[in-house]
Amino acid sequence: MEAEFDPHDKASWYFGPLNREETNNILMKARENGTFLVRDSQSIKGDFVLCVKEDSKVSHYIINKIQAVGNFQYRIGDQQFPDMPTLLQFYKSHYLDTTALVKVAPKTTEKVIAKYDFPGRDPEDLPFKKGEILEVVIKDEEKWWTCRNKAGREGQVPVPYVQKYDEPKEPKPTTIPFQLATPPLQTVQLPAPAVVTQERIGTPYDKRMLTLKVGTIITVTKMNVNGQWEGEINGMSGMFPFTHVRFLTTEECEKLKQNAS
Repeated sequence: MEAEFDPHDKASWYFGPLNREETNNILMKARENGTFLVRDSQSIKGDFVLCVKEDSKVSHYIINKIQAVGNFQYRIGDQQFPDMPTLLQFYKSHYLDTTALVKVAPKTTEKVIAKYDFPGRDPEDLPFKKGEILEVVIKDEEKWWTCRNKAGREGQVPVPYVQKYDEPKEPKPTTIPFQLATPPLQTVQLPAPAVVTQERIGTPYDKRMLTLKVGTIITVTKMNVNGQWEGEINGMSGMFPFTHVRFLTTEECEKLKQNAS
């Protein structure tokens, strides 16, 4: 399988100070063998660990950063490289144990919010104001991280000046249970008169459904919990949506009786 990553894009493959358990959780979710990341070594400060999904396990390969003449070298096993991109490029086409490097593990976007103002002291620093939200790019060191502001500028941020930021959750829409949208059954004695509040035209495909005209009085004979009630209009029996009617008040019922007498 052809590798799908850029070894020079450190922000993509370097995950900073992850521990072994966190690393395993990330890589065991990966579908493809050869999915990898690079983290800091917990046992030897300054060294790194190349972590790779291989078959049904995660392998952790120590990378020693050793002092050479005038520069550093990066050693993994019996192989030695001048820098990390060269090391990763080599293992694009060479097996570690049972796989070569194929793709970088996906990163979850982590955000922080500034606790204080930071004007920046050096050109590589990222100035920010209290309350500003930044995106973490790389956790380079324990006290300094590379972050990105909303304008897209990246730079170094002092970790004690920020704290984790969680996106506010959108409130879930309040839903009214169907039972609460109907009149309390115990307060209505059937049959009971109601008035049509919303028009409904019947169709020849369902002769059980009544045609409703606004203002018409309907006698409700049964209230089904599915919302389709039963009733009579001018001697015609059928069904109708409960949302299209309302029960008459006591005063309206008295007036209806007076008009009928």
